[in-house]
Amino acid sequence: MDRSAYLHAVQATQAAIREGEVYQANICRMLSAPVPDRPDAAALAAVLDRGNPAPYAGYLDVPPHPDDAWPSAWAVTASPELSFAVEHGRIHTGPIKGTGRTPTDLGDKDRAENVMITDLVRNDLQRICDPGTVAVTALLATEQHPGLVHLVSRVRGTLSNAPVRWGEVLAALHPPGSTSGAPKSSALHLIDELEPVPRGVYCGQLGWIDADAQTARLAVAIRTFTWADGQLQFGTGAGITFGSDPAAEWAETELKAANLVALASC
Repeated sequence: MDRSAYLHAVQATQAAIREGEVYQANICRMLSAPVPDRPDAAALAAVLDRGNPAPYAGYLDVPPHPDDAWPSAWAVTASPELSFAVEHGRIHTGPIKGTGRTPTDLGDKDRAENVMITDLVRNDLQRICDPGTVAVTALLATEQHPGLVHLVSRVRGTLSNAPVRWGEVLAALHPPGSTSGAPKSSALHLIDELEPVPRGVYCGQLGWIDADAQTARLAVAIRTFTWADGQLQFGTGAGITFGSDPAAEWAETELKAANLVALASC
């Protein structure tokens, strides 16, 4: 989506909010460039680590198969957001909503958006955790990241089953609420209507699950580059509420992309 199309999508989302279809939806656009020769995923990951260090950075590289049994592809992420981590039967999440250049840029819209998504994550966790164990341990904390700040909340709970039923965990928490919206099912339907191309790995989850050790750590796949079929892609988006200013939401997508796209272009 170019600027005009994105502004239209924001306005359409606000119309859906007025009609009571959603409270909030995350509307994204995909940037792409033809790169026929396979780039080096490890080299890009190293560049991002130096220029844009992130707490959940990593990459997954699927090399070419000698008999073309599967396609070659990779994903490199500089994600600042924890989707979920599991250890000792407890699950932790860290939804991000609210972005600015400095803390003074974060306003009532950002705080309201974060509270909505934190509540959505809390409800998601209640599906897989023991009653009474789900708690918000931090609300609206400000975190500094390269070139911007985020509002971050923390939610945790005690999982109901041991050993962990990973399929149930993923069913409850995928896709992440911060990259879809609330209610999640309605937001996903709206996203499908408004976004012209699939997101792919972007806005999904990237990380690891160790079923033997009963541990996991998965990031929300934002600030993420992917390469496949000769195309390099990078997604960027913003959470839309009734109080959103369309031009400001476009500017937020630009802010989130600026540093990483510049690093990848070097």
